[in-house]
Amino acid sequence: MPPNIDSRYLYSEARRNTTTSALFLTPRSVFRYREIEDNSVYVVSEGDTLHGIAAKFYPSLGVLPRISAANLWWVIADFQPNPIHDPTIKLVAGQRLIIPSTRTVVNDILRRSNEF
Repeated sequence: MPPNIDSRYLYSEARRNTTTSALFLTPRSVFRYREIEDNSVYVVSEGDTLHGIAAKFYPSLGVLPRISAANLWWVIADFQPNPIHDPTIKLVAGQRLIIPSTRTVVNDILRRSNEF
């Protein structure tokens, strides 16, 4: 079964180790930060989480089949000039995050090819 469209592993593939038969995922390609005209800057408030910020910025995507806006936290984490590798690390109030627009998420991140 392929990953959900809102999964950060959308462009990974499941492979089987020929020696041990263990399943593993290939490395995922990351859509890294780009200076795009419609990026937004968000200043973190006390108690903010990546899930909550994604839900704020991408509510319209949550109505699409198989997509939860909060599950797009990885888009924000990957898109930072210094990507956030561990989503469990608490965000710091006053921290500035670059948020890609809904257009960028739909047209460039969720629909990109594995070659990107």
